[in-house]
Amino acid sequence: MSSIPVSVLTGFLGSGKTTLLSKLLRHPGMADTAVVINEFGEVGLDHLLVEKSSENMVELNSGCLCCTVRGDLVTTLRDLHIKRAKQEISSFKRLVIETTGLADPAPILHTLMTDPMLASYYRLDGVITVVDAVNGEATLDNHMEAVKQAAVADRLVLTKTDLVKDPASERDLASLEARLEALNPAAPRLRAVQGEIDPEMLFNAGLYDPARKSPDVLRWLKEEAYADSQAHQDHDHGHDHGHGHGHDHGHHHHDVNRHDDHVRAYCIVLDRPIDAMAFSLFIEMLIATRGENLLRVKGILNIADRPDQPAVIHGVQHIFHPVAWLDAWPSEDRRSRIVFITRDIPQGDIEQLLKGLSVETQPQGAPA
Repeated sequence: MSSIPVSVLTGFLGSGKTTLLSKLLRHPGMADTAVVINEFGEVGLDHLLVEKSSENMVELNSGCLCCTVRGDLVTTLRDLHIKRAKQEISSFKRLVIETTGLADPAPILHTLMTDPMLASYYRLDGVITVVDAVNGEATLDNHMEAVKQAAVADRLVLTKTDLVKDPASERDLASLEARLEALNPAAPRLRAVQGEIDPEMLFNAGLYDPARKSPDVLRWLKEEAYADSQAHQDHDHGHDHGHGHGHDHGHHHHDVNRHDDHVRAYCIVLDRPIDAMAFSLFIEMLIATRGENLLRVKGILNIADRPDQPAVIHGVQHIFHPVAWLDAWPSEDRRSRIVFITRDIPQGDIEQLLKGLSVETQPQGAPA
């Protein structure tokens, strides 16, 4: 039985997440979906309810199953799986977890990555972060939680764009989009119109490509987005900030206290194969000294003693998913590529730590 993809839906208070979720649940494409929310009272679902089932579960007229988080998320997800296996509830094929507006999504990601039972039945598809097109800049200025939600996202959804009508508001929206691009270059920025968006645009963001029924590392990493972002920044500013400081953000341009000026996104490429033990020590050292500031790490590695089988790594702060070994390289390029989204960890610091990893052999298939 294949594992169930899990999408984490997050976004700051007032971002329009409630409206987005409510309309998503009415979409035919959301049938066979289970949704875990914090409290039913926070989301306007009354018009969607068909009947209340046992305990804290509700069947929606869209065919979705909804339940609240009561206590441990692990318990909630285990109960969902057990009831699904016993055919006590609909045999859902996708799971969406909605966080509170103030929530850091990292603990949910940690839960999915570390619990052995959950890892057997569920897999992380991606993080969907909702951003208010009207008030998004002010929210990013005032709340580090909102910056983290945007930084770790696989999909960024701009809501309330239908309220952006005059030239000044258009400029503000363009500024917000440029800011989000600098903060998280690889995440597509999508627009919800009056809270509506095609679910197909939000899902299938993870390592596993359901269409090909195999891992798709290149799509998942999107390393070219970081290269394009870096080239754009270098061209504009003549130096490397790695966080979009030089984009034209009006008054924000001179605000040295801006939260997202602390967040950097970059991809490091290593030409030579990596010693497995050295890399393990590197990760352990990074976790021990800077774990809280490792917002997200993704990578494909050429390990020296297994050159034909690339290793895929994925970490969120101090928690790393068990290494996944692929059967083959996704392309002729066998260089290691690691994407880092960090807070107050310059790229140069990571590169210094990585210097001792390479072994003195030329990787097969590496470009000249």
